[in-house]
Amino acid sequence: MENKFRWAYIGSGSICKKTADEITKVNHEIVTVYSRNFERCSDFAKRYGATPCHSFEEAVNRDDIDGVYIGTPHTSHKEYAIAAIRLKKPVLCEKPIGINIEEVEEIIQVAKEENVYFSEAMWTWFSPVALKVKSWVDEGKIGELKDCYGSFCIPGFIGRKADHRLLNPLTAGGSLLDLGIYPITYIYNLFGMPKEIICTGTLKGGIDTEEVVTLVYETGKCELKSSLDYPEEKMEIRGSLGEIKVGPAFHCGKKAKLKTDTEKEVFKDETSYAIEFTRVAEEIVAGKKESDFVPFQHTIDCMKIMDECRKQLGLHYEVED
Repeated sequence: MENKFRWAYIGSGSICKKTADEITKVNHEIVTVYSRNFERCSDFAKRYGATPCHSFEEAVNRDDIDGVYIGTPHTSHKEYAIAAIRLKKPVLCEKPIGINIEEVEEIIQVAKEENVYFSEAMWTWFSPVALKVKSWVDEGKIGELKDCYGSFCIPGFIGRKADHRLLNPLTAGGSLLDLGIYPITYIYNLFGMPKEIICTGTLKGGIDTEEVVTLVYETGKCELKSSLDYPEEKMEIRGSLGEIKVGPAFHCGKKAKLKTDTEKEVFKDETSYAIEFTRVAEEIVAGKKESDFVPFQHTIDCMKIMDECRKQLGLHYEVED
């Protein structure tokens, strides 16, 4: 991109700070910021040389905004995403873009109706490392899928207040939508929709604290774990001809290893918010209305998997009432 890509930021919490720290070091600019806490919004705006706004419309409905980034809790994603799309502004919305399939399909339908670019901000999908792993699988390097194990577990209760969004049922907190989404989407991106979904887990205080999701395919199955009780993160995929190991920290991994009977390969690269934002900006500048990295159907299918997991767990969010 010749010129800096100009963003309106919706939200000023931790994920907004993480992304802003990275993208403002490259060819991006944060022009406006809106969040419901104006004091925190002002502090965030000052840090990045942006204008704090008292309303969503004030932040978004401007000629000098090229795209809108939504980094609020996911219970508000649908409201903000649709409002931005109706204002004809391209949107990059943090994962998950909604709390159930109805919300996801509504957002995507509005994007299609308005002919406006929309993408889920799942940074792993944009990662050169994840894309290399996909190329190995697509090229048949490991043969047919036999089994795999993926986990993303973070002790979520340590050092967090009881009303933290991760632990709060009113913000659809819990393990699945925040952590489980990573291994689920990773495996979906490699092997597509499974023929069977099996989920077991633990519910406590109105949220899910842990689950084991088994995705069953024609030739094998993948066991995926997420938890707020203990630390673990890995991704190991085994096929009839070889295996792939990613990580550590596969969701933002910088290294993947391929091993077969005839070859070994190690691929290293960055996984960053800057790569994600730049690829999205390039797609918007090119006039695309749907991301090549995160197609609408991928976002829909992954939410269908998580909805089925919730159904099997008996997990219902109060905000859905």
